[in-house]
Parts: sequence; C-alpha cells; structure tokens
Amino acid sequence: MDCIFCKTISGEMPSTKVYESANVAGILDIHPTNKGHTLVMPKQHYASLLDASGDLLKELFEGAQKVGAAMIKGLDVKGFNVMVSNGSVAGQLIPHLHVHVIPRTLEDNLQHWPSGRYRENEAEEYAGKIKNAL
Repeated sequence: MDCIFCKTISGEMPSTKVYESANVAGILDIHPTNKGHTLVMPKQHYASLLDASGDLLKELFEGAQKVGAAMIKGLDVKGFNVMVSNGSVAGQLIPHLHVHVIPRTLEDNLQHWPSGRYRENEAEEYAGKIKNAL
C-alpha cells in the first residue's frame, strides 16, 4: 500500500510517536498548526470515519482524549481542538483515518470556520433529509 501513514506506523518513515495502544498510534504532525499538534490514527488502514468499527472508533477517540489531557498537563495549555476530516472535499489530505488533536492558547490566533444561518423552514428540511438517510 502506498499510504504515507501506513508507512509511518510500520516504521518505514520516521515519526515522533507520543501515544500508542493496541490498535492506535499518536504521532506529532510534521506540519503542526500549533507545537504539539498530534495525529491519532488506527494502525490498520481505514480511509475514513465511515470505514472503521465502533470498537475501533472508541479506542481512537479514547486515544485522542488521553493525548488532549496530556497536552493540558504537559504543555500547560488551557484547551485543545479535536477534528476529523472525511474526504478530500472536507480537507482530508491523506486518505487514512486520523484525528487531529491541536493544543490551543489564547495567543495562537487560530480562527474557527465561519458560521451561517438557515432560511425559514430550511433547518427542518435538512434535518428531514438526514433523518431519512439514517
């Protein structure tokens, strides 16, 4: 497989590991948003959140939770963001499921995405489409 994250997890490519469990690894992002930015990912290849089992997702997010708690304690930050992108249109650059855990400070000036509004009755329309697809 030609997945850069699979190669990283297998040791073919260098990385700085900060977390490991039976099925999950956490490595520092080589292009961090903030210092300490960690990618928590399954050791096996899964393209996106939709491909992984509930048990694996539980272990994956438990890993993200532990890394976030360690950031607060070890980096003396007050919070962190957790983000998963699914598909290239959503900004997923590497098609291997991974959770970004990004330490945050008041001084980092990172901006959240802009918010929008629904027109009258539009929220119900979108909610209905999602509910029907469930």
